[in-house]
Parts: sequence; structure tokens; C-alpha cells
Amino acid sequence: QVHLVESGGGAVQAGGSLRLSCVISGNIVRINPMGWYRQAPGKQRELVAGINRDGSTNYVEAVKGRFTISRDNTKNTTDLQMSNLRPDDTGVYYCNARVEVPAIPGAYDYWGQGTQVTVSA
Repeated sequence: QVHLVESGGGAVQAGGSLRLSCVISGNIVRINPMGWYRQAPGKQRELVAGINRDGSTNYVEAVKGRFTISRDNTKNTTDLQMSNLRPDDTGVYYCNARVEVPAIPGAYDYWGQGTQVTVSA
């Protein structure tokens, strides 16, 4: 079993900052890409930021320069530092990890339960 638990969501005013954290636990061989997704009301879930095991990152255009994703391979964690938040950043943020587990070939996607971020104007 693999578990992802997010924390750090909340409500802020536009221009504010939040830091999301995700801890991955369980019977894990290796964690490959990790990422943060968000789902705004009435919209599909979208990738906000991703980070590979080597630390290379990618961001959706709308958050470049405002969000920073990081990971700690020794602690199996990933964080998303969000600054200069805007109302259109509002949504439920989900942590995702592609994980290799013992005795099962390949890697599989696991998800956290989500954490709400609300940005008011």
C-alpha cells in the first residue's frame, strides 16, 4: 500500500502565499515523477507543476515565476511553494507520484486526497 497525504491548503487573499506539502509512505521501491495537480470548480484536473527524480521541473504557463516545486528523495516528500496567489489559483490541489512497489513490474500513479486552496480578490 502506498499513501500520499497533503497538507498546507487554506484561504488567502490575492497576493498571498501558501506552501503545500505531500508525504508519501508505504512499501516503496522508488518514486519517479512527482507532481501537483489542481481542479478548479467545473474544470478538469490539470498538472500545475512536476518534478523528476533528478530535480528537473516543469510548470504550467500560468504559474511560472510564482510557484516552485521541490522534492526530497530521502524523505519521500514534495512541496509546492505558491506565491503571489491569484483568485484563478483556487481549487483542490492533489499530490501525485509515480511509484514502483515490490514484486509488481512497472510504476503506478498514486494520488493524495486533495487539499483546498481558496484565493479571494
